[in-house]
Amino acid sequence: MSKWTTPFRYDYVGSFLRPETLKQARADWNAGKISREELRKAEDACITDLIEKQKALGYHVITDGEFRRSYWHLDFMWGLNGIEEIELDHGYYFKGEETTHGSCRMTGKISGENHPIVQDYLFVKQFEDENTIAKQTLPAPAQTLAELFREDNARITREFYPDEEELLRDLAAAYHRVYLDLYAAGCRNIQLDDCTWGMIVDEEGYWKIREGDGATLEQEAERYLKVNNLSLEDLPEDLVVNTHICRGNYHSTYASSGPYDKVAPYVFAQENVHAFYLEFDDKRSGNFVSLKEIPRGKKVVLGLITSKRPELESKELIKRRIYEAAQYVPLRDLCLSPQCGFASCEIGNKLTEEEQFAKLRLIKEIAEEVWGKEEA
Repeated sequence: MSKWTTPFRYDYVGSFLRPETLKQARADWNAGKISREELRKAEDACITDLIEKQKALGYHVITDGEFRRSYWHLDFMWGLNGIEEIELDHGYYFKGEETTHGSCRMTGKISGENHPIVQDYLFVKQFEDENTIAKQTLPAPAQTLAELFREDNARITREFYPDEEELLRDLAAAYHRVYLDLYAAGCRNIQLDDCTWGMIVDEEGYWKIREGDGATLEQEAERYLKVNNLSLEDLPEDLVVNTHICRGNYHSTYASSGPYDKVAPYVFAQENVHAFYLEFDDKRSGNFVSLKEIPRGKKVVLGLITSKRPELESKELIKRRIYEAAQYVPLRDLCLSPQCGFASCEIGNKLTEEEQFAKLRLIKEIAEEVWGKEEA
């Protein structure tokens, strides 16, 4: 399987709905009723069961479902040296719902040594076999950069890094260290989850606030692109790094809207990743024209199946959309997935575990019908 790399014709982003037993164990740990070791044991059991289900579905990639995390992004940030966990007085404001209040704050210069996610990866890797490989999902460097400038976090960040260029270099170097440590642990597939591009195309919400700070979209795009690409320099040739871009995914709600058009010349044309997992499950993402910026040979995973609702999509509609996208990216370079994970945070989206797996069965069926079983 060493020759196999993500993405696959039928794929998924990475997070899964947390089982009730895991939710209870996390609650018991937070209440001081069980030890950290007992929580870890419960996580191990739930992840093992999830991987069995991923394999039974016939997928070629396995993940831990992000079962050890409270958030898709913050837990990783808390594991970097020089960053601590904090609670703000409010969460992110999604469409019709406010998230929980977690964030992170700088305590010193950033570095990436001894990140706990390496041990998390090793647990999943033991389940690789002749049909499956493990991938590790991480929030992109740009996402961490954005969090460090979220509201009052910005003041503290500037205290440690009055020179933003130094911050970009240190943050990129911290990620680079984590990539290499994952590689040394046997990881060959990393996915950078990145909402920053969706944030800066949202003209009605996030971007209005940033414009009040005097920022321009071009400036934001350049700094996000720079920190992501700096982290990717001089990596082993057989380490595949992909990125996933969406517009927020919390309890079946979303954070932003807007097509990729304005950021495509930056992220699509210039980010040095191997493939793009892209949200396209509704009109908020725009049409496929922006895909013309994708360099030839890079793969695009079309997130056409929503993870936010239980209703199954029409096979024929999804097939038509795949062929529409093939006007801009060759069909051989396209794949299919949900637009995001099923539980970017512990709370999860509003569907059942069986409805979650029904979505994945549908994706596999469509992929096999479009590309053929042997090719898929």
